[in-house]
Amino acid sequence: FMATKYHQISLSDIFSDYQNSFIDDSTSFFSLLSEHFDLNEFIPSEFLTAFYLSIGRKRLYPLQGFLTAFILQKIFSIPTDSLLLLFLHLSKELRDFCGFTKVPDASLMSRFKHDFEPYIELMFQRMVDYTEPICQLIDSSLSQMLTFDTSGIELYVTENNSKTLNALIKKLKVFYKDKPDIDPYKMAYGLMPSQAVSCTDAKQMYINGHFCYADKFAILTNGLGIVRHLSFIDDNDFKASHPELNVEKKTDSPDEDKSVGDASALVPVLNDYFSLHPDFHPDTFLGDSAFDSAELYGKLFHDFHFSRALIPYNPGNESPLKKVGYNAYGYPTCPNDPSLSMKYCGITKERGRTDRIKWICPKMHYHKGWICDCDKPCSSAKRGRTTYTYENMDLRMFPGVQRDSDEWNDTYKVRAIVERAINHFKINMCIAGRKTRSHISTKADVFLAGIASQLTVIVAYAMNCPQYIRSLKPLVS
Repeated sequence: FMATKYHQISLSDIFSDYQNSFIDDSTSFFSLLSEHFDLNEFIPSEFLTAFYLSIGRKRLYPLQGFLTAFILQKIFSIPTDSLLLLFLHLSKELRDFCGFTKVPDASLMSRFKHDFEPYIELMFQRMVDYTEPICQLIDSSLSQMLTFDTSGIELYVTENNSKTLNALIKKLKVFYKDKPDIDPYKMAYGLMPSQAVSCTDAKQMYINGHFCYADKFAILTNGLGIVRHLSFIDDNDFKASHPELNVEKKTDSPDEDKSVGDASALVPVLNDYFSLHPDFHPDTFLGDSAFDSAELYGKLFHDFHFSRALIPYNPGNESPLKKVGYNAYGYPTCPNDPSLSMKYCGITKERGRTDRIKWICPKMHYHKGWICDCDKPCSSAKRGRTTYTYENMDLRMFPGVQRDSDEWNDTYKVRAIVERAINHFKINMCIAGRKTRSHISTKADVFLAGIASQLTVIVAYAMNCPQYIRSLKPLVS
């Protein structure tokens, strides 16, 4: 037999293939963009003024050039600014399309994001206004749905080195090896600092099954998966404009911390969204079980005027005991005897919770202590069975769609689109994994990805190709 010869693939070969593919395919893609999209139409006048007046003299590099380069970086999944600059050096077509007569240096690219982040955010918001009618024309039903989720961008800090946490977990496992009831992972979470030492914007989070220090943001998308709003929750401006936002308290449970954080962030984020886009009127809200509270149901229906709010029951809110019933007046009844109404026992006021009406077992009475006359009590508590009713309880039980119906199940499947949008931002647009600890640069990158997503919608609609509204990359290949 003849010996098979293998050719070892080198890094230079991989880069050469990537370079050739990028340059060969990009020319036709640039023509397509030029035909269907004019970036100048979407640059706010405030952005132009701030950019050209900031140095008091004529700029060598145009504003449109910086924006075009960063948008193409997201579309082509170029992971670093240094690689983007390398492609600008190698491709005359790319330089011409951006309007660069020469390639800017790395410090200028970084400074652009740092200096003009607020205007990048403003440009994203203006483009959202422009793409909303397009989304309605593509699919009015899905466009009327609003999904919410939070995530984080891991920053380049020492605490994100896996060796730091693994070393702590290893020590805890050895120390508590004779105590199986102690969870070393939760204990490690409690012992690690709440924020990175070198960067206060890097807060401890639990994302996708692992601990990390990240810059937390919230995202709203419609049912098509198109981003409608972005907010950085720990941003000083965001907290200053929302003093009602509760300060998150770190517990021993990372899942509980995330649920509390998501629930407390929802209302401020929706307030910002509707104040920026008062003409938007989505009718369906889709959220996970972290939002299963009477107070949030009331706000979603009464304050934000949703007609449906699909939120699964939170198992933590459900009692393991036999469920009580309700009579024609809405009073709770004994689980074992529906003819007996439970006794009214006043209103319970607790900090951080909605006021509730307290009801106790109908066979309880007080005589030198609480006594239950029931032969088969449904609770082992000394004061017998207790339950609560509250405002908006009917909205929780029937939030515009019958729970567990086919309509509920089919509609709620759409909620996963927000998780795919986050993944698209992080992986395909290379937001995750960037070696920066700057909060402002991270915000700029996320909003540039948002601008790229709006551009995708505009171009796909102009081409009459709605299948490309989430990604134009198939047009490049």
